[in-house]
Amino acid sequence: MKFCKEYRQYMQGKEETLPLLGFKKLKKIMKKCRRDYRCKKNIDGFHNNQTCPDHCPVCDGTIFPSLLKDMSSVVGSFNEQAQKLLELHLASGFQKYFLWLRGNRQSDHTALIQKGKDLVSYALINAIAIRKILKKYDKIHDSKQGQTFKSQAQSMRIEILQSPWLCELMAFLINSRESKVKSEKAPSFEGCNLIFNDGKPSLTCEIFESIIKLDIDLTCSICLETVFDPVSLTCGHIFCYMCACSAASVTIIDGLKAAEPKGKCPLCREVGVFDGAVHLDELNILLSQSCHEYWEQRHQRERVERIQQAKQYWENQCLALSARNQATSSS
Repeated sequence: MKFCKEYRQYMQGKEETLPLLGFKKLKKIMKKCRRDYRCKKNIDGFHNNQTCPDHCPVCDGTIFPSLLKDMSSVVGSFNEQAQKLLELHLASGFQKYFLWLRGNRQSDHTALIQKGKDLVSYALINAIAIRKILKKYDKIHDSKQGQTFKSQAQSMRIEILQSPWLCELMAFLINSRESKVKSEKAPSFEGCNLIFNDGKPSLTCEIFESIIKLDIDLTCSICLETVFDPVSLTCGHIFCYMCACSAASVTIIDGLKAAEPKGKCPLCREVGVFDGAVHLDELNILLSQSCHEYWEQRHQRERVERIQQAKQYWENQCLALSARNQATSSS
C-alpha cells in the first residue's frame, strides 16, 4: 500500500480532534510542477528532464509555506493534548477533580493509555509523512532544499520528534505496561521500550512496519551519567536538572526560569533553550524503577549538593538584606 493512502486511512475520523498534513495536496503540486516543466523543456526544444529546477518558485512558494503551517498545527495540537493527558494521569485528589471539571474527563486509566498510544502513533506517522515529502522534493528538484528546510524546522522547534511530550508519552506507555495496576482490559503497546546498551539507557519506539525508528539517548552529555531528575530543553536535548542549572549558571533554588534569555544548549549551542524547559516526570519514574541502585546513589549525592546550594543561597540573601539595611540606616 502506498504511504499516501495509508496516511489517509490512518487519519480518517481523526480530523475533528487532530490536524493533519496536506500530504496528498503537496505531492500533487510537485507532480504538476515536474510535468509542466518537462512540457516546457520539450516545447523549447531541450531534452526531456526528470526534474524541475532547484529553487523552483512554484514549489518553493507553495510547498514550504504550506508545510510550515501544517507542521506548526500538528506539533502544537500534539503538545497540547499530550500535556493535558499527562497532567491528568499524574494529578491526584483535588487537582484531578479540578482538571476533570475543566474538561479533561477521560480519567479512566484504560482510556488514558489508549489516548497515549494514539498520540504516539499520530506523532510518528506525521514524522514519516514530513520526511517523505521533503525526500520527494529533493528528488524532483535534484537539490538539498528539503533537508535545509528540515533543519530550519528544528531550529523553529516545530519538528515533532523533538517534542519533550513525545518522550514523556513513551515513558508513560512503558510505565503503564509494567505497572501492577494494569488490568487485562488495558490496551497493550509494545512499540515503545527502554533498552540498555553497555549500561547506557535509551528510549526506543518502532512502529508502522519499522518505517521509522525513534531512539532517544538518556545519557546526560554534561555528567555522562544516566539522566537524573531529567529535564528537556526546548531544543529537545535532555539533561539532569542540576546539570542543566549548572550549564545555565543558575542555582536550583532560582531554577531554569532564571536563566539568561540568550543561554545556549550545552550540546547543540542553540540559543534561548532554557525558558520553557520541561521536567520529564514520567521518564523520571521509569528510570528510578529501572535503575534503582544507581538512582538511590545519585539521590544521596544530589541531596548533599542541594542542601549546600540552599544554604549558600540563603546566606547570600541574608548578606544582601543586611547590606541594604545598613545602606538605609546610613542615608
